[in-house]
Amino acid sequence: MSKKKNAGGPRGNGRAQLLVVPGEDLGDSDGMEAGHGVLPISGRLRAVKQGRVRNQGSTISVEPVHTRYIPRPSDLVIGYIEGCTNNIWFVELGAPFNAILPMSLGPGKVEFGGTRSIMDIGDAILCRVQEVEETHSSVVTMKGMGLRKIRSGVVEEIDPHLLGRLIGKGGESLRRLKEETECRIVVADNGRMWIDGELDGILAVRNRLSQISEGGDY
Repeated sequence: MSKKKNAGGPRGNGRAQLLVVPGEDLGDSDGMEAGHGVLPISGRLRAVKQGRVRNQGSTISVEPVHTRYIPRPSDLVIGYIEGCTNNIWFVELGAPFNAILPMSLGPGKVEFGGTRSIMDIGDAILCRVQEVEETHSSVVTMKGMGLRKIRSGVVEEIDPHLLGRLIGKGGESLRRLKEETECRIVVADNGRMWIDGELDGILAVRNRLSQISEGGDY
């Protein structure tokens, strides 16, 4: 999945608020202050939260979007790496709390202290919820068939309660969408989906998502 580069000043300056994901470049840090959800990294401002860019004077911040997803054990989810320690990744799922991904449940064999060399802030991953605490915090795993770091295609979102309309009875609507657009599509339980294919096909999928969000028929 490609990351956007911005050689100019901070994003969101003089424009409508922009939706960004962790790791996204928000502009040059020179003369600017990093607010909530933003870190200065190598002279650039980077989002560490998913949300909308807000520019107040010389301070740029990211306001989290409203969360609607509540994790459940065995859910297939698409998340963004939002931080890491020597042996844990913190994963943003669009839930009230970040999930944790222990090194032991990560992709392949990871040496202690090597988490960032495997997956860094902003990387998108396909994972599965393994445990959920009473507080709704969760543990995710990448041990399992098809679970992986997302390296191609795009990630789109839809309100989780609309997933049924996208998938259809017995998965028929989703199968038809894949055939018509010739795209590979993985729909996750947290309302995110991975789409990979030709540009025309990806745009057709995006159009379908817009129709569903607006309440139109397929």
